[in-house]
Amino acid sequence: MPDILTPCYYLAPEFHPSKGTAHPVIDPATLAEVAQRGEVTADELNQVLIRVNAAQKQWAKMDAKTRAAYLHKLASRIEATDMTECAILMSREMGKPYPEAIGEVANCAPIFRYYAEMARDEAGKIAGTTQAGSFQFARYEPLGVSAHIMPFNFPILLMCWTVAASLAAGNGCVVKPAEATTLSTLEFMKVFDEMPADLIACLPGGAEVGKALVDSDMTHAVAFTGSVAAGKAVAAAAGARLKLAVIEAGGSDPMVITAHAPIEVAAAGAVTGAFHLSGQVCTSTERMYVVDSVHDEFVSAFVAETARLRIGKGLEKSEIGPLVSKAARDKVERLVADAIAKGARVECGGRIPAAFNTGWFYEPTILTNCSSDMDILNEEVFGPVAAIVRVSDFDTAISMANDSPFGLGASVFTTDLGEAHEAIERFEAGMVWVNNPMIDNDALPFGGWKNSGIGRELGRMGLDTFRRSKMAILDHKPVRQDWWYPYPDEWFLEAGGRKHA
Repeated sequence: MPDILTPCYYLAPEFHPSKGTAHPVIDPATLAEVAQRGEVTADELNQVLIRVNAAQKQWAKMDAKTRAAYLHKLASRIEATDMTECAILMSREMGKPYPEAIGEVANCAPIFRYYAEMARDEAGKIAGTTQAGSFQFARYEPLGVSAHIMPFNFPILLMCWTVAASLAAGNGCVVKPAEATTLSTLEFMKVFDEMPADLIACLPGGAEVGKALVDSDMTHAVAFTGSVAAGKAVAAAAGARLKLAVIEAGGSDPMVITAHAPIEVAAAGAVTGAFHLSGQVCTSTERMYVVDSVHDEFVSAFVAETARLRIGKGLEKSEIGPLVSKAARDKVERLVADAIAKGARVECGGRIPAAFNTGWFYEPTILTNCSSDMDILNEEVFGPVAAIVRVSDFDTAISMANDSPFGLGASVFTTDLGEAHEAIERFEAGMVWVNNPMIDNDALPFGGWKNSGIGRELGRMGLDTFRRSKMAILDHKPVRQDWWYPYPDEWFLEAGGRKHA
């Protein structure tokens, strides 16, 4: 078996050396080379798809109880596996603080258990009959093979969200890991070793591999998480083939701090909302609308909470690691510079930390006096920056929060029940959090409105993404129906337009 630190791909239950181009894996904290990752060739990709499709046909024939047992066994394998090496690789590949990396991989088992039972319990629907003596129902069936094109920020957890649903629905799965988290993804794939042979694959590579998976006639659904531009391209390519796709295309999430906000709690929540994973979360708080009467008090508390954060390498005691790449930090610097040039005030941060001039670090940054003409309020930052807008009242805050092409999540801090309900009703977003940002739930749909995506992950809707329905009409006693051909003469009009008696 090849070492995952050398170019290879996974096809359950084995790793195979890849003949494709090798690329260095660079630690974003030190800029040192960690290892090399591969890029599968077109022939390797096609051969894997042939084998996954063959394995899927047998998986689809399996009874639901047995499939569920496999998924429960997989969940138990995840729970029993020491994920230390996987978490270390993730930290070294993309800079994630170790507690977050180990927490991510250790929390993947429940989604497999959830979908194991959901698919077993929810396999169709019996409808009220439209004709006596007829049994009329719908059943759900798998699509075939799903392609999963993954992001770097939560490479394992987000993969499990869609892979679990797809497997439970009876599909085979091919994962295209993010280039920046190839090694940790391959390391995690070992948990699939006891699944049926050839049913699951992990094929490293860049955009060309992802495009080939979307375009292939041997894939039948696509799950994609990434940028808006890439998401639109994937959706268009899938749509041209009438191929189902779930697209999570990021966001620029707003947070509203009302006049009735619990300031101390709101400041702490804002720190996590804005700076978790150095702001590289699709549901990061990037735009903040703070009511005038509490603005100064909130900003002061927010700055104080932010000052407690430690900057450092992912394997050190730190909350703020490096950004994933130079391009990512360059974008943050551009957006902050534009905001400052247009009148924003830097309350803290706004620079590369002096002690970390090697690697792609950036200080957690709070900007005030922000306005809608600033690029930072109209683009996804994906970095540790919170842009604050002072507003006159709650209604203005909600209106400005909705004035965005994005609609993934939105949050509000308030102790007023009326404001809480108003926010839930009026936010133009797929997810709303009141006093507790960024939480998800395996049983509830995850996804956005507007440019933030189409389709849903998690919950019943997440399972339906990977299956199709079939209507069935069963008459167990065959009889000639009175509406069948030929029609009786009395059903016709006479030549004069009058009906027969």
